[in-house]
Amino acid sequence: MSVAEPLSPMLARALPLGKADRAAAAAEAQATIAKGSKSFAAAARLFGTDTRASAMMLYAWCRHCDDVVDDQILGFARRSPVGAIDAEARLNELETKTLAAIRGRHTGEGAFDAIGDVALRHRLPEALPLQHLAGFRMDVEGRRYETLRDTLDYCYHVAGVVGVMMAVVMGVGRDERETAKVTETLDRASDLGIAFQLTNIARDVAEDFRAGRLYLPCEWLDEMGIRPDELGEPRHRETLAQLVLRLVDLADGYYASALHGLAALPPRAAWAVATAHGVYREIGTILRSRGAQALDARAKTGAVRKIAHVGHGMRLVAASRLARTLPQRSTDLWTRPRIAGLDA
Repeated sequence: MSVAEPLSPMLARALPLGKADRAAAAAEAQATIAKGSKSFAAAARLFGTDTRASAMMLYAWCRHCDDVVDDQILGFARRSPVGAIDAEARLNELETKTLAAIRGRHTGEGAFDAIGDVALRHRLPEALPLQHLAGFRMDVEGRRYETLRDTLDYCYHVAGVVGVMMAVVMGVGRDERETAKVTETLDRASDLGIAFQLTNIARDVAEDFRAGRLYLPCEWLDEMGIRPDELGEPRHRETLAQLVLRLVDLADGYYASALHGLAALPPRAAWAVATAHGVYREIGTILRSRGAQALDARAKTGAVRKIAHVGHGMRLVAASRLARTLPQRSTDLWTRPRIAGLDA
């Protein structure tokens, strides 16, 4: 991993962005998200003003990193073929600039100044953004996921840790007297991110294979008698659909666990999270309803159903406030690594 050079005191920015600069950064992030992720943009409207700004700035940095590594623009329109050496160099630069920003240096680049502001404003541990970048490194290195645990480790780094960072932005961890509760809530936030990524893998498995990426556990393919290089063959399409539905079933356990974290979030933040939960979980429901035809068309939640999930999300938040006790998190679920200074 590359490391940013020591910061000059003259270049350091020990405080978050000022009001005007933060407003400009948030507006830039909002414009980026409106083009690159309509689902997130819709859910983000439910946040309070300050939380919405930080959430959008964090997401914009995540999107920027993803696009830079893949040499894309907002997830679309690849500009040029990506070589492993080029991708490695871009990733190293991302790490250097991210470290500089979260340590207080003004970079003059929107995505990095955004993550710098979020990190300083919300006391985001340095390890969290670096864990997310480590997920991109798995892609750059062409990592092979032999076991389900390997796949879940990838899901954590590219999405679960984003859930953890979002939870910190929403105020989790602000009360340092409740570290045990903080750890439990962050586990639920990680579960939601992992569920989202499992859904992504299930939905995009054929597309990813054509791009030379395979996130399904190789042990699952072994069980079905399929070699990884054969996955795209028509004779395996029905079997691949079965594996997709297995992923959907796996994701459901993480979605269910994530709901138990709503009670620890401020009401509007919980509403936004519950809405996103419903919108994304429905993708799995659509895949399941198709059965053997799960891969025939890209599954997505329609606009009308997204609106319905806004109302359903509100009901989920209300129910979470009425629950007297919360069930313990299942020991069968993959558990994120603990972060010094944040977890119990």
